[in-house]
Amino acid sequence: MATSDPFPPDIVADPPAAVIESEPAGRRGAIILARHGEPALSRKCLITSDQYRRWWADYEVGGLLPGQTPPPHLIEAAKRAGVVLSSTRPRAVQTAAAVAAGREVASDALFIEAPLPPPRFPSWVRLSPRWWGVISRIWWWAFDHHQGEESRREAEVRADRAAEALIGRAKAGHDVLVLAHGYFNHMVGRRLKTRGWRCTEDQGFKYWSTRTFRTCGPADDETDARAR
Repeated sequence: MATSDPFPPDIVADPPAAVIESEPAGRRGAIILARHGEPALSRKCLITSDQYRRWWADYEVGGLLPGQTPPPHLIEAAKRAGVVLSSTRPRAVQTAAAVAAGREVASDALFIEAPLPPPRFPSWVRLSPRWWGVISRIWWWAFDHHQGEESRREAEVRADRAAEALIGRAKAGHDVLVLAHGYFNHMVGRRLKTRGWRCTEDQGFKYWSTRTFRTCGPADDETDARAR
């Protein structure tokens, strides 16, 4: 959520030529993975595992809590980016619209969150959605508990495809901003690291946070040599 480009021309337009031409030859742009803003659906409740399954379904189709203002660092990242991408989930689409200031945003299901099907617990066990999320993620990751949804292995393949696609975009020399989801961003970040990219700025996984990945291309190596 295997290395073919998931962004065909009819879904994502090529970055403006002016952006690419303004970059030094050989320099790769940064890849910025951002988490969406705070969703409208409240976590302030105690529910059973079955109720959490319904809660998560509502969360997946819900949007953002009204009245939020994107942080300045994220707005600036969108201004600098040559391309802005988002997951197709409403909370990510609305986040992208809030930071992109009217410019085109390409939404792609490649970046949706990894699923969170909860294990079935007795009905007397009632927890907050936050803790059901933790339990569900552990069961999904450690025990391959997916209940017919995307498995861990399938999500890892998708993360690999996402990393390859983002690197391909960054090779053009412009920054790439992705507005998506906490855990899947984490998975994509791991795949970027296996390809030699470094996380140079890490704001964690809170709402509106970003993690920036960079790598050294030929132009970067020349700049580093001059600096030494």
